[in-house]
Amino acid sequence: MSKKKSRQVISPQAQDEAMKVAKATQRPGQTKEQTKLIAQGIKKGIEQYKKQQSAKARELDKRLKKVRHQQEEITTDHVQPEVVTEYRQSKLAWILLLLSWTGFVLYAAIF
Repeated sequence: MSKKKSRQVISPQAQDEAMKVAKATQRPGQTKEQTKLIAQGIKKGIEQYKKQQSAKARELDKRLKKVRHQQEEITTDHVQPEVVTEYRQSKLAWILLLLSWTGFVLYAAIF
């Protein structure tokens, strides 16, 4: 498996801007070769800046995703509380039933 080296391509506008800056800072007696070297340095600076910004953007996206995930967990915990329903029959109902049958049987036996 080969690794591809992903290198950002500098836009023509950035290259033009680098050349303009290099020419603007050109000293008297400076050769074209030296100006080109300065322009290359500026291009490398632009590349490095773009890499840093994209790394920051990726880190920010990771943080945002983590925060969103935590918020989703919190909202799902609060939205769906666990409801436990316990059905318990009262002992009083059974006692009253037995007393009423006992009273009925005694009444029927006496009369």
